Amino acid sequence: MRTDGRESDNVEDRRGESGARMPGGMRIGRGGLGLGTIVVALVASYFLGIDPRMVMGVLGGLDSGAPSQVQVPAGPAPKPSDDVGRFVSVVLADTEDTWRALFREAGGTYSEPKLVLFSGAYPTACGMGQSAAGPFYCPGDQKVYIDLSFFRLLQERFRAPGDFAQAYVIAHEVGHHVQNLLGITEKTNELRGRMSEREYNAISVRVELQADCFAGVWAHHADRMRQILEPGDLEEALRAASAIGDDVLQKQSQGHVVPDSFTHGSAEQRVRWFRTGIERGSMQACNTFESRHP
Repeated sequence: MRTDGRESDNVEDRRGESGARMPGGMRIGRGGLGLGTIVVALVASYFLGIDPRMVMGVLGGLDSGAPSQVQVPAGPAPKPSDDVGRFVSVVLADTEDTWRALFREAGGTYSEPKLVLFSGAYPTACGMGQSAAGPFYCPGDQKVYIDLSFFRLLQERFRAPGDFAQAYVIAHEVGHHVQNLLGITEKTNELRGRMSEREYNAISVRVELQADCFAGVWAHHADRMRQILEPGDLEEALRAASAIGDDVLQKQSQGHVVPDSFTHGSAEQRVRWFRTGIERGSMQACNTFESRHP
């Protein structure tokens, strides 16, 4: 992947800092910022071609959870100066340019997320972030959190090396931010208490597959506008998408697969939806929620 583009100003390098759960600390809740049910439905329908009634009753994003009490380190964070940190900044900047253009074309305004580099554990508006959980997006503060040791795991454990595999991971989390802006995240959080675990897992899979598809949409337009892809890049991303499928991870960890417990989708699903996004370049093509066979 070409990495000679601009670096984002929205990266916070918090590596080496830490935060802890503190009695009486800042109480910050989890969950997305809502636009209002009707507005959410209309906006998501406009961008994605989804029936507004379905948006109001079904769509969603990350798991909800109880608010946490955490103490957030104060003070501004420096921009990363090492190679991998600067690479993350370039990828984030490219997602900013791409999604800003796509939202503008659709008559909307893209609000850029922050991306926080941390090590070990770090407080977020969704609770204490742990590196063991992998990269994640928190709708409560509209930030992506990444412990860069995950990239080493991606290469060594998941056998998915390459810079574009890493870019895919970032673009997937930014895809969750796009869902949050469209109000999709909030609607799923509202559904959690009204569904069985099995039902909610099925919704979660569709959310994650849509984020994969949005990552593909980013790659499609970024390459068309700025020619970022190099030979082998697409294969790197597809290999990463396959390596972190629920079926692959379950087979590795417990020796058997339990489809009803999937929360992110199988390897085949993740590859298929990322490929859909990168081949079609359309947000409407990413409507995993109305697909009979996601």
